[in-house]
Amino acid sequence: MQKTVYYIEGDGIGPEVWAAGRPVLDAAVQKAYGGERRIEWVELLAGEKAHRETGEYLPGATMQALRGAQLAMKGPLTTPVGQGFRSLNVTLRQTLDLYACIRPIRHFKGVESPVKHPDAVDMVVFRENTEDVYAGIEYAAGSPEARRLLEFLRDELGANVDAAAGVGVKPITEHCSKRLVRKAITHALDTGRSSVTLVHKGNIMKYTEGAFRGWGYEVAAEEFAGRVVTEDSGQSADVVINDRIADAMFQNALMYPEQYDVLATTNLNGDYLSDALAAQVGGLGLAPGVNMGDTLAFFEPTHGTAPTIAGKDKANPGSLILSGAMMLEHAGMPEAAALIHASMDKVVSSGRVTVDLASQIPGATTIGCAAFGHLLGEHL
Repeated sequence: MQKTVYYIEGDGIGPEVWAAGRPVLDAAVQKAYGGERRIEWVELLAGEKAHRETGEYLPGATMQALRGAQLAMKGPLTTPVGQGFRSLNVTLRQTLDLYACIRPIRHFKGVESPVKHPDAVDMVVFRENTEDVYAGIEYAAGSPEARRLLEFLRDELGANVDAAAGVGVKPITEHCSKRLVRKAITHALDTGRSSVTLVHKGNIMKYTEGAFRGWGYEVAAEEFAGRVVTEDSGQSADVVINDRIADAMFQNALMYPEQYDVLATTNLNGDYLSDALAAQVGGLGLAPGVNMGDTLAFFEPTHGTAPTIAGKDKANPGSLILSGAMMLEHAGMPEAAALIHASMDKVVSSGRVTVDLASQIPGATTIGCAAFGHLLGEHL
């Protein structure tokens, strides 16, 4: 069996983590299946490398290939803050309808954490990926577009908004909310997870965040009756669905992480929460992720481009490698993924790690990006 995986190196530390990580993925497949299964890697261009070679940050050929793909991986891509081109990550998610950002978060033994019991954190975040404030519908303060929209809000709808404000729109739809929660519930049922928690700020934003909550309960009742019950039903089933207001969820994640399995969130809440949970288990260096639609699964590390350490052999390739393990599981190669997870446990526990992890492990020995990848390959 051969699986084609399209890949984008990414910007900043992207080429380094790819060079360290891809051999580990290939070695795991080889060790698990002895040549009976393999990955065919096909490079696509995006980001700064694409701009250098083609004059475009997101070439049409890249998008055409991805529209027909089932599996893809990428490194981090640059997005300027407050200026320049729009986020390539957001563009890819919206254009390819990768509506679910899925991030499993668990602790690796030996990594110190700011919380007392990081081993109690074992959650999977399902973050809606295509709407909310990330839809990009916003207008600068003082712009003609902002003035027109503010005039409409004041004159037609009676809203009390300062005429000097910048303004954005937060769309939340039934369709997008339900398909995200549907995928989260299906994952919980398929993997033996016991609960799905809808995270929202519906006490304040009743017709967007509150609607997300309501539509989540609807899809549970309409499509999973008998297998999913509400927290207050008094009944037993495979999965319990409940909800938590976002600020309370942050507190509960710190105090009672063992009570939560799968979290289904709106876009912005999921962005905050998944990073905060990663910090509880040692940071983004070992946090994998995937952006998934109905046909394409696009795996990626959750960290940024880290330009200050790019080219210095300091980056941690762990997030990319663990994202690759998620890809192997999704592609029907769970034995190879299990080898990677076991190797990561061994190497991290040994204390020979990259600088970001070494700062959190007493007595650790700092090694470079390439050496860390090599160690993971040796311990498969």
